[in-house]
Amino acid sequence: MPLRCLLIDDNDAFLEAARVLLEQQGVQVAGMASNIAGGLRQARALRPDVILVDIGLGEESGFELARLLAADGQDGQWAQRGRADVILISAQAETDYTDLIAECPAAGFLHKPELSAQRISQILNRQLRVGQPGFQLAGTAIGRLPGRRGQANARS
Repeated sequence: MPLRCLLIDDNDAFLEAARVLLEQQGVQVAGMASNIAGGLRQARALRPDVILVDIGLGEESGFELARLLAADGQDGQWAQRGRADVILISAQAETDYTDLIAECPAAGFLHKPELSAQRISQILNRQLRVGQPGFQLAGTAIGRLPGRRGQANARS
């Protein structure tokens, strides 16, 4: 089962380029959004496995969106289906945001020039529990993540 991804970035050209790249590498891009409201709406409706969130969403903050998505998972919004893992993305280096990333409930950080299914897999693999069923991501099986909804074959 391919990994289902939601892309959230305020740059339309990046969204399209990222969608094409990830789909070529076996990731199913379930949706795209350009701001916090759209991102929350899409996340709740689409229930992706992973959400890539740009740190700088115009006048809005990707850190704030990551916190809101984490709160959704804790207040019961996604209780029965598990919440998606958030990976923060930016064209800026991770060192520019070290403290903010450390305080954020995201699974990790991905530098935009390094965007690939393999890098997403590496970030998600840091959280795996040994022996759980996996996703197929760019030809490589990765295990189920804690808090995920159901089994891989139970998703539609």
